[in-house]
Amino acid sequence: MPFQPEPGMIRWKMHFISSPAKVFAALTTDAGRARFWAESAPENRGMISFHMLNYAPFAGRVLAREEPWLFVLAYFGTIVKFSLQPDGAGGTELLLVATEVTESARMEMAAGWVSVLMAMKAAVDHGVDLRNHDANRSWLDGYADN
Repeated sequence: MPFQPEPGMIRWKMHFISSPAKVFAALTTDAGRARFWAESAPENRGMISFHMLNYAPFAGRVLAREEPWLFVLAYFGTIVKFSLQPDGAGGTELLLVATEVTESARMEMAAGWVSVLMAMKAAVDHGVDLRNHDANRSWLDGYADN
């Protein structure tokens, strides 16, 4: 199967040993997002203010939240849907689908979501923060970092 074959769309799967409730909390709470996604990402009235190194704060709008199975967000001009399913052994199968992805942003976004999902797995399943937290070693400087 070719790499990300659907135009305008990115799909990634991630398995977690953690429960759907724990994975959902990582996506949908201020503290959860700050553990892996952004330096801070507080939500106020359905808007999440993402503060990432070397980027101006960005506001993403929550479009849907169905605990603990679905979280949908308007994010950097795309719609990102996180669907969670139990794996039958206490863990979680996560499916991320980003739509409305422009061709010019597609490669960077595909790589960016891998970075976010791997950092999320490390934080949720293992309590480890993989990020640099160093403005001189950010994504914009060529570092694999959120």
